[in-house]
Amino acid sequence: MSDYKVATRYAKSLLELSIEKGVLERVHSDMERLLEVCRVSTEFSAVLKSPVVSSDKKLNILKGVLGSSASEVTQTFIQLLSKKGRESVFPTIAKEFLSQYNLYLGIQVAELVTTFPIDDPLRMRFKEIVTEISGKEKVDLTEKINENLIGGFLLKIDDRQLDESLSSKLRKLRLEFTENLYEKKF
Repeated sequence: MSDYKVATRYAKSLLELSIEKGVLERVHSDMERLLEVCRVSTEFSAVLKSPVVSSDKKLNILKGVLGSSASEVTQTFIQLLSKKGRESVFPTIAKEFLSQYNLYLGIQVAELVTTFPIDDPLRMRFKEIVTEISGKEKVDLTEKINENLIGGFLLKIDDRQLDESLSSKLRKLRLEFTENLYEKKF
C-alpha cells in the first residue's frame, strides 16, 4: 500500500479519535510542531526513514521532539505507529492530518507571495478573494515575500494559481516577441 493511502487512513483515524476525546486542537498543534521540526531538520526526517535505526530509538526521538506537552492521544498514536513500524510515514500522516483538520473545520488554506509585506486592509481583500474562489468562510492565508516577482502577486489556492506578477507578464511578453507573426505556420 502506498504511503499516501496509509497516511490518509491513519490521519483520518487520528482526527476522529481526537474529536471524540475532545483534544482536537492539542493534537493539531502536536502535528504542526512535528512538521515544523521536519521542515527545519532534514536529519530528523532521515532518521525516521532509516531502516538502520531501531523502532525504539525512533519512538524515543519522536517523544523527545513532541515533548511532555504532547496530548495523550498523540503519545499513544506514536507508540502505535512505532509498534507497527510505520515511523517513516509519520510526517506524511501529520501533513494529511492537517489537511483533514482544515477540511473538517471548513478552513481554506491559501498562499500569497508578494514583493513586500502587506497591510491589514490588503490582507482582508485577499481573504475575500480566497473566500469567493473557494466558497469557504474561514481562510488561513500564508504570506511569503519573493522580490524576484518584481511586482504584483501570486496567489495559490489548493491546485489553482492566480499569477498577477510582473515577472510572469514579462515572460509572456518575451514569448510573444519570439513568435514571428509574418511567417506562415503549417
